[in-house]
Amino acid sequence: MSIPTIPVLRKGVEYASYDHVELKSVRTGDVIARVAQANAALIKRDLRRLDRSCLAGFSITDLVAMTNEAGRHFMESTLPVGDQLQTPEDYIHQLSETSGLPHSLVRRNMAKLHQVFTEIETILAGLSRGLSLNVLDKLHGQQNGIPVAYFPTANFLAVVLPSNSPGVNSLWMPSIALKTPLVLKPGREEPWTPFRIIQSFIAAGVPAEAFSFYPTDHEGSAAVMDASTRALIFGDVGTVQKYASNPGVEVHGPGWSKIIIGNDCIENWREYIDVIATSISANGGRSCINASTVVVPKYGREIAEAIATKVAEVFPRGPKDPDAILSGFANPRMAEMMDAAIDAGLQTAGAVDCSADKHDGPRKVEQDGCTYLHPTILFCSSWDHPMAGKEYMFPFAQVIETPQSDMLEKMGQSLIVTAITNDDAFLQEIMACPHIDRLNVGVLPTSHVEWNQPHEGNLFEFLYRRRSIQWQHQPAN
Repeated sequence: MSIPTIPVLRKGVEYASYDHVELKSVRTGDVIARVAQANAALIKRDLRRLDRSCLAGFSITDLVAMTNEAGRHFMESTLPVGDQLQTPEDYIHQLSETSGLPHSLVRRNMAKLHQVFTEIETILAGLSRGLSLNVLDKLHGQQNGIPVAYFPTANFLAVVLPSNSPGVNSLWMPSIALKTPLVLKPGREEPWTPFRIIQSFIAAGVPAEAFSFYPTDHEGSAAVMDASTRALIFGDVGTVQKYASNPGVEVHGPGWSKIIIGNDCIENWREYIDVIATSISANGGRSCINASTVVVPKYGREIAEAIATKVAEVFPRGPKDPDAILSGFANPRMAEMMDAAIDAGLQTAGAVDCSADKHDGPRKVEQDGCTYLHPTILFCSSWDHPMAGKEYMFPFAQVIETPQSDMLEKMGQSLIVTAITNDDAFLQEIMACPHIDRLNVGVLPTSHVEWNQPHEGNLFEFLYRRRSIQWQHQPAN
């Protein structure tokens, strides 16, 4: 197969950049693709000229139908990647080679993205709280008999993407049905998924002008953010802190997602080990929706040992093994830094690596040319331990014993909490907790998604604002 050159897209038009970076296989070092690069000056110039007009002539109904059709193309069609064509199997192989994801996880993420295409009406209903989306065609209408009006907050939505998981693209995909053009800066190792999604939309009839695609460096990423009035960005704690006070930026950083077990259910803890292990290891532990902390009122060490035994079933397998869950690291230095940080943290008394004797050899291993980290479960005796609350991009979690009365105060910000309890009073406290973004009540993994519920933030409320309206119809002349 020839090596494709993934282009810059300027309002859907391919741009022949002189600058390229090579994407290499994490397993063999072979070049898999060349990716054209956009510089900051080009990006700034382009974004000053962007507007919403390319989608203005379509109704929401039209764009929903196109989104549904794009899902079929994403899963089934041969689509362009610059100067080459890409089948679905090509996409799976190429993404696996440059990211370290096994084919099985790429397929699962494809299925998740396909659901976004096909469930777009349900998603929009959840985001808009049941608003008749025809209102957005005229920007005014009625809801429950009350006049309503909305106006768009931006000419386009900018998205600075990571490379950790294809599933993160699900967060921006509804913007097309919401009549908002896109400016995408892909992750360095993962241009494949956003580019294939773009081509799927275009094949379904969405104007190519609605998509700008800028592979770029840090300076170019900053240019995207600076020129945007509405942007999504993915990053670490530093990124979160930098943009935390900017209402025009929705930051998707560490999830710090958790499972808590109440006093009333803790005696049955053995029944919950499978759902806890799934929460930690689903999607290779690479997502913000993976649980990184398990909070229990007692039996902490026993629970940590049981989880460690269960997640030890997740180990490095070949990229085409259908049972593979663990992902290799595209950047081996990242695995080395995580491994060293965990070992350094364990030097402080009060934490035990319950996984140390559950797998053969060290935590960090080399296999099939890839660097892997075995799943790691710690028991921490206190929230004051340096490993308490840590989150890493592989199946990693701590179990911490905490009295139920202190749990919500101690555990801090959480993207998702699975609360295993039937205690009404405790549930009321959890419902009122301002530090929990999403809540699963019952024996549900943190990775469980309902499409009629917003995931992290609300894209509709981010892209549209409601205005008050009073209407007095004038008599005709």
